Formats: sequence, C-alpha cells, structure tokens
Amino acid sequence: MTPDEIAALFTRADGQYLCARWGRPIVPVVFGVEESTLSVLKGAVEAVVTLAGHKMAETDTELGANLMVFFLRDWAELPEVPNLDRLIPDLAPLCDRLAKAGANQYRVFRFDEAGAIKAAFVFVRMDDDLAGVSAETLALSQAVQTILLWSDTAFVGVSPLALAAGQVILRPEIAGVIRAAYDPVLPPVARDTSHALRLAARMAALH
Repeated sequence: MTPDEIAALFTRADGQYLCARWGRPIVPVVFGVEESTLSVLKGAVEAVVTLAGHKMAETDTELGANLMVFFLRDWAELPEVPNLDRLIPDLAPLCDRLAKAGANQYRVFRFDEAGAIKAAFVFVRMDDDLAGVSAETLALSQAVQTILLWSDTAFVGVSPLALAAGQVILRPEIAGVIRAAYDPVLPPVARDTSHALRLAARMAALH
C-alpha cells in the first residue's frame, strides 16, 4: 500500500488524521449470542490480537472487561441494559439516532491519558443484511475494526475481509497495517499524516 492509501484509513471525514492502538491487554466479553457463537467471536479477537503482536488477559483492573460486544435485534433494547448508560453517556438519544439512520452497527472507544485505546464498546443490530452473514465473518470483521482506531470512512464500500479458497480472510494489506501499527518503535497514538509514511516503512520491513 502507498502512504496515501494508508493515510486514508486513518483520516476521518473531517480531515483529521488519528491512529490509535490498544495500550493495555484486551479482555473481551460478548452479550446476546449463543455459547457456540461466543467461542467464534472470542477466537476471532484472539487471532487478530495475535496478528498484532498484542496481548489478551483474563481481567482488566479498571473495567473488568474492556472490549464489550453487544448483539441485539432493536436499538431500543440497549437503554434497558442495566448500568450501560453509565458507560455510554446519552445512550437513549444515541439509540434514537441510530434507529432513525437504520444503522446496524456502532462502536464507541475510550482512551487513556496518552491517547491509546483503553476500552471499546461494539453494538451490532442483527438486521436482515447481517442475519445472512456467517458468525465467522461477522466476528472477524468486528475484531479487525476494534484492534485499531480506523477512520470513520475506512471501510465504507470496501470490506477489510476477502474470500480465499472459500474461506473468509483478512485482506493481506490490512493485516500488514495492523502489524505495523503495533510495532513497538511506533507511538501508540499519532495525529499527523507523517505517521502513514512510518507505517509504510514498517510494512516494507515486516514483509
């Protein structure tokens, strides 16, 4: 990938460049799925975390779990989840906006003092479009989209996943970006597009 193509993955719709990775081990918890799907989701998270060279843990000292994934049928269900409004301010108005927009997924990130990711909340509304997607594809997609703070336009129209020999895989160039972004020589958060040049250099070195 060219530096410009990499920069586009982290340049938001308002023109701001922002790339952040997790600054602590990831502790996932999943709500609203059957036991069989739970293992698929956690397996996808573990695979992407391993790819990044990052770590998982059994518990987070501050939050208990720091990657919370909620599956639901209707946005109206979320405000009924006990204490969730403490974690997500203005939860009810947010759900109203998501319902009006017909959204089927939404992610909220929390950051530490350095700007690295310390928590992520993922909400997936299983509409007709997502109901036809396999658990493996859905799990890998969400894991990829929470391992880094991507631009809000990064995967609009272009999935981070691809098909290879009938199997859903992470696109090699996106895998390369994730590996490079977690290289210890790079900062956990970057707000300048020169960071994309450094990512491209790391991708070339790691290839």
